Amino acid sequence: MLKVENLHASVGDKEILKGINLTVKAGEVHAIMGPNGSGKSTLASVLAGNEKFTVTEGKVEFLGENILDMPIEERSRKGLFLGFQYPVEIPGVTMANFMKLAVNEHRKARGEEPLTAAEYLRLMREKSAIVELDAKLTSRAVNEGFSGGEKKKNEIFQMAMLDPKLAILDETDSGLDIDALRIVATGVTRLHTENNATVVITHYQRLLDYIVPDYVHVLYNGRIIYTGDKTLALKLEAEGYDWLINNHQER
Repeated sequence: MLKVENLHASVGDKEILKGINLTVKAGEVHAIMGPNGSGKSTLASVLAGNEKFTVTEGKVEFLGENILDMPIEERSRKGLFLGFQYPVEIPGVTMANFMKLAVNEHRKARGEEPLTAAEYLRLMREKSAIVELDAKLTSRAVNEGFSGGEKKKNEIFQMAMLDPKLAILDETDSGLDIDALRIVATGVTRLHTENNATVVITHYQRLLDYIVPDYVHVLYNGRIIYTGDKTLALKLEAEGYDWLINNHQER
């Protein structure tokens, strides 16, 4: 589904990604962990198409197509979704209208008819229930005045509405209390199938109690330096990154 080969990316003169290699297959859940400043959020942004970053080397294939030259909206239509660490507010645009436009644009790209008003309302009720999103929030401007937990629930609601092939969740657990974390993570798990894939970027093992990864990757200084199974997250939680970083630097 996703194949990243020797990916290098920079901001200005500063190289942040220094040779990322990553393969994600349908049905898999991958967790990416690592210290602050290691390049985790940059990787998510580059895959989504954020123009702030310049790819200087390597390639990224998604569903067999090179996506590095595709604009953000085309990557989204292809089925790539990015859940933001800090969801933005869009004053003056209601959630209901925002999502209706997005859903119907995706349907148009697939050659499908737009949803009728009744069909859209049914879909919105069904998907908002997955993350226990208060129905009143869908009539408000996107994320405006939302709490941190509501913003993160809203991200997963959007993911549910768009039904992506690959979801990249950039520190979705950041700032969540334990109840909101459970709701958000359970929603992600319920949306996962054998036909899609999820990449979870996180600092904390607690998220992985709910979203159980097939693979855990440690990203450090712009490279993935170690890959293990879900038990690696437990070891990192208990012992930190120093043992792994020291071993890497000694090679």
